[in-house]
Amino acid sequence: MLKIHVAWAKAGKEQGNFEPEILASAIKTSYHLGMLSSAIGRLRIISIMDGLSFLYLLYHSIYSKRMLGMDEAIRVPGMIHGVLFTIFCFVLLDAMLKQKWSLKPPVLIFISSLIPLAPIFVEIWLKKQKPLEE
Repeated sequence: MLKIHVAWAKAGKEQGNFEPEILASAIKTSYHLGMLSSAIGRLRIISIMDGLSFLYLLYHSIYSKRMLGMDEAIRVPGMIHGVLFTIFCFVLLDAMLKQKWSLKPPVLIFISSLIPLAPIFVEIWLKKQKPLEE
């Protein structure tokens, strides 16, 4: 896909209407879509989403429910976090099988999903991993 965008940009340059912003946007889009094609990329994305939803849920459970007395404040954020956490567990299993990891990395990743701000360290570690699948 990236080759198509680069060829399109070169053709635009030859015709005199080259726009580097469009090429940069195309490269970024291709990179992010490429993350979804590997188990590591999917795990990185869902790990960050799960971590953010967990922090949001903690905020609502502490501030909105306890301080403001809104008993229904955590219903929707809790449901969203529950769905994301379930997806995270399936994506973690998928990554474990495709990467042929031993039991240690998935267990540590799972435990880090239960600790606020720990997914940041998981993201740093996962960014260094090379996908085995193609």
